[in-house]
Amino acid sequence: SNPEFLSEGTAIMDLNNPDRVLVGGENKESIDALCEVYKNWVSEDKILKTNVWSSELAKLTSNAFLAQRISSINSISALCEKTGADIREVSRAIGSDSRIGSKFLESGPGFGGSCFKKDILNLVYLSEHFGLPEVAHFWESVVKLNNWHQHRISKLIVKKLFGTVSNKKISILGFSFKADTNDTRESSAITICKDLIEEGAFLKIHDPKVDPHQIAIDLASNDENHNFSREKQSSKNEGWSFHKEIYESAKDVDAVVVLTEWEEYKNIDWKLISKVMRKPSWVFDARSILNSKEVS
Repeated sequence: SNPEFLSEGTAIMDLNNPDRVLVGGENKESIDALCEVYKNWVSEDKILKTNVWSSELAKLTSNAFLAQRISSINSISALCEKTGADIREVSRAIGSDSRIGSKFLESGPGFGGSCFKKDILNLVYLSEHFGLPEVAHFWESVVKLNNWHQHRISKLIVKKLFGTVSNKKISILGFSFKADTNDTRESSAITICKDLIEEGAFLKIHDPKVDPHQIAIDLASNDENHNFSREKQSSKNEGWSFHKEIYESAKDVDAVVVLTEWEEYKNIDWKLISKVMRKPSWVFDARSILNSKEVS
């Protein structure tokens, strides 16, 4: 067992400079042979040798712990909104604790991607299989809170837009589950966009890497729609449209919602944006990447 710990968008860098290399097995000669390969560019102190189960569980648990941190900070962001606290200040304060650290403490629309949810549910399955229902419920709650948080964001948008988004236009900036990738698997944007469309909003979506055909598949109302041809799928864009330019996606909209932390969204000319939006204008920064003074 030789699990990988590569992140989308930084995979080559992660491979060249890994935090650790994990090699699990029951045959010492086989383990040592694989370790010799890694020693060509990885220092020996970063190569960990374990049995098979330890290696497999370490991989699952690494992703589960990261996802847990995301769900934890997002739960606190909801409390911050009620109390008047600033989630960025809270994150900075607790991240300064050397026992905790600052990584994966940015509040956002929730975790996505192909690994986090899958690996947590794998832990849930194993815990149930080995008769540990309390452990299974604990990890399952991380996924449930992530889902709750995504729906909470869409409800918050509806509430701020005077209780209804029916016949209102909303610009969605970012559809991939994270920046520097076109991967939309388990993206928070899917849930949030579906919620808003169901509430009657029309979405003008922008993403620098995601293909509009993939968005059409992700926003399809049921799994059967995933088998549609490109021609059929593109004609099913009820409730949304795709735009290659940021400023075009903001034209005549009531609100802008940032769902992916793309670098180009940090440099938007909000004075220009405000001129083409409807009034009153709203901006929802789910990634906390915008300068609130520039937006206001």
